[in-house]
Amino acid sequence: MSMLDGKVAIVTGAGGGIGREIALAMALAGAKVVVNDIGASLTGIGEQSATPGEQTKAIIEQRGGKAVTNTDSVADWESAKRIVASAIEAFGRVDIVVNNAGILRDQIFHKMTPEEWRAVIDVHLNGSFYVSRAAAEHFRAQSSGAYVHMTSTSGLVGNFGQANYSAAKLGIAALSKSIALDMQRFGVRSNCIAPFAWSRMTSSIPAETPEQKERVEKLKRMTPEKNAPLAVFLASDAAKDVTGQIFAARNNELFLFSQPRPVRSAHRSEGWTPELIAEHAMPALRAQFMPLDRSPDVFSWDPV
Repeated sequence: MSMLDGKVAIVTGAGGGIGREIALAMALAGAKVVVNDIGASLTGIGEQSATPGEQTKAIIEQRGGKAVTNTDSVADWESAKRIVASAIEAFGRVDIVVNNAGILRDQIFHKMTPEEWRAVIDVHLNGSFYVSRAAAEHFRAQSSGAYVHMTSTSGLVGNFGQANYSAAKLGIAALSKSIALDMQRFGVRSNCIAPFAWSRMTSSIPAETPEQKERVEKLKRMTPEKNAPLAVFLASDAAKDVTGQIFAARNNELFLFSQPRPVRSAHRSEGWTPELIAEHAMPALRAQFMPLDRSPDVFSWDPV
């Protein structure tokens, strides 16, 4: 038997890139797949089209799998419920939710507009909540289910010009942990993947200087399908004891991320004043300050 035989998976943003590869891999692993994609541009602006999702569905069916398409937006509660309903109507159940849909509205912080902020939060963070929440009642009733959420090192570590995206992606990590805690009693698991891949979501990275061009060439080696095996595993019963974790897939490397915990403390029995904090606490804590780094600083070696 394949790892996902008998299971039904919803993959949002499955019309291309990482989402498409995850949908294809889950179908090959035996799952019936709801291919959700609104068919919009990378920014979420412009005419929508069913074509990307239909293309993914066609590939799945050519390979002997089963799939249906859905073009509802994740960024609205009512339409998110329709995404989940499409799985129930087509296949009678839902076992897996992959929250992959996303858009970009990159902008340096002091120029970012409220609309650019809200658009990204709505799709990434609110969308992950809406689809997860819509599936939660089914997961609870059947005492099983698996969530796989896409986070990003832009949020886990940091990046320039992505306050909206970074905040949403770090929020998704906290959402996943909360789901894992609240739904563990029902046999439901929730984990995150920080994917590395060259796709529409990374194609806007500047490539003007020799250093930037070199970085882009390295990124191009990390094709979207490299993230799919981890997603299939996390969705399968083989991962029944894996929940509340944050992983990353980078070409042929897999990483487990730490999560924020206290790293150092300072104490005064008589309490603190602002002056004492400046004189005592900060010098004591400073050695453990986190650097103001970005994802390329942390992942400074070439993809393996």
